[in-house]
Amino acid sequence: MNMQTARKRNDGLFGAVLLRPLKAIAAGSALGLVAFGAAAEEAAPAPAFPVEVTDRIDQLFTSYQTDKHVPGLVWGIVKDGELVYFKTSGVGNLETDAPVTADSLFSIASMSKAFTALGILKLRDEGKLYLDAPAEYYVPELRDWTYPTTDSPRIRVRDLLAHVSGLVTDNPWGDRQQDMPEDVFTEVLKEGVPFSRAPQMEYEYSNFGYALLGRIITNVSGMPYEDYIRTEIMLPLGMTSTGYDVYAVDQDRRALGYRWEEGEFSDEPALGPGVFGAMGGVMTNADDYKKWVAFLLDAWPPRDGPETGPVKRSSVRELSQGLNFPRVYMREDQPNGDPCAVAVTYAMGFSVVQECELGFTMTHSGGYPGYGSNVLLLPEAGMGVFAFANRTYAAPSRSVRDAAIELARAGELPAREWPVSAVLADAYAAAGAVYDQGSFMPAEGKLAMNFTLDVSIPVRERVLADLKKEAGACETGTPFKANGRMSGTFTWTCENGKMEGWLLMSPNHPPLIQELDLRFAPAS
Repeated sequence: MNMQTARKRNDGLFGAVLLRPLKAIAAGSALGLVAFGAAAEEAAPAPAFPVEVTDRIDQLFTSYQTDKHVPGLVWGIVKDGELVYFKTSGVGNLETDAPVTADSLFSIASMSKAFTALGILKLRDEGKLYLDAPAEYYVPELRDWTYPTTDSPRIRVRDLLAHVSGLVTDNPWGDRQQDMPEDVFTEVLKEGVPFSRAPQMEYEYSNFGYALLGRIITNVSGMPYEDYIRTEIMLPLGMTSTGYDVYAVDQDRRALGYRWEEGEFSDEPALGPGVFGAMGGVMTNADDYKKWVAFLLDAWPPRDGPETGPVKRSSVRELSQGLNFPRVYMREDQPNGDPCAVAVTYAMGFSVVQECELGFTMTHSGGYPGYGSNVLLLPEAGMGVFAFANRTYAAPSRSVRDAAIELARAGELPAREWPVSAVLADAYAAAGAVYDQGSFMPAEGKLAMNFTLDVSIPVRERVLADLKKEAGACETGTPFKANGRMSGTFTWTCENGKMEGWLLMSPNHPPLIQELDLRFAPAS
């Protein structure tokens, strides 16, 4: 391919190409997994979301695409194991105007880190490495490194996963190192590297650190890291089109990477396989990536039942565990105008975010020569949003997050419900009987020892009587919402308003009621 050519597009032509959807998919369609390849005469699946919501989501992405001069963009929503919404816009090849499709292959850059992190956890599960062991146990070239201070701890495997190794951040440099050969990397490791600070002191994003994790996988597994991850994780998930070698795929399926500079597009040279692919070398398509997202989300909530994936569910959930180096920023786009504090920490291949509207999320962007991408997982809702683009560093992070917020504001992100344990079900029935009878007799033998010591039963019953006078009779058989096996909340509809309740069991055996809290809200 001639990597030196440049193509200039006037705004009118660019806009026409940019906003052209995939021909085989009608605008606004929502597709489940079974819908791919369906015959034209088959009935369309029911929309997963209201059309006004998906219209707003589509507008987020197409506006981003136009504003940022992205030739081709795909975006999708995964829920409960299925790709329930998917759209494309624009082209994967400016020379042929071939549209991007669900089969178009994109580099996902640093979104590759999650695969490397899970490969490390899988080897840990197999008893072949320890996260708290010094990395030099598995990469001998690190043993002679000079640390920045005499009291610096040695870099652990865990430190590399969480970007707290003390290595300097290296996005501009690291993004151009993907095809570094193994022997060259070995020499670099032997020479040692400069440190930004002592390990375990502060978060600092390091592509070099994830290249080291790739070397650990190679040394411990006895096969190149890309072979281990592909054979042990990707292929068992059915990700047959996903891999690390851009030259090994059908080139007609590639969404070619482009740079936009001074009003022109130019081809961005492809980077072949190499050491730094462990931090950013995965190439995949929407059809495959939905399987990865579905697999990750299936790890929540914890439950009984057989393990069906290539890595244990508990290990997948471990990807969300960081080393407590949080950053906080303020979101200013609340509907009521109030700012929203957002806490972020890096875990293992994902940033973990806690915020007002979306709650607990896991996210990662990918920015590379020719490409940009983003994924946002909402484990408690069983939903994920992702997008791929084929323009240098065009990671549509804001669009992905705003799409999730659109879903949240439309009530489309209900949290997965915890099963109500037998212990909670029995205690909740007793709590309802206590209210109905105005007496704690139905809870006899079910109260923890602190319950009567904190407030005596006669006092509790007088307070309960006053509460019943204000609230009236309540429907105490409404469903209980557990937030674990030992606690949860409930809402009763009463004659004069709503009763909000909280129930907490004790940490002994058998568990007993240590706290029962009732708060009445009169009808307005």
